[in-house]
Amino acid sequence: MTFLEKIKQPLFWTNFAKVAIPFFILVTLISLFMNSWRDIFAGNFTKVNEVNFANGKWKTFWGLKLVISTFYGIWVTNKKMK
Repeated sequence: MTFLEKIKQPLFWTNFAKVAIPFFILVTLISLFMNSWRDIFAGNFTKVNEVNFANGKWKTFWGLKLVISTFYGIWVTNKKMK
């Protein structure tokens, strides 16, 4: 079955969500811990906000993870579906 045939099936998008959403959460948590693990464990969430989200940084932070998760979800779902 070709990729275009697969994406027309509702099952494809259900499986995509099952892959992409947990991957998105995992990538987000890993990124937050890598960027601000000391501030997170210290409870200094103002600093976490400054480092990751303030002054328009949230667009890059969430956008990159959303794009990566979308492509990963589509790739894995396409690969696993027969």
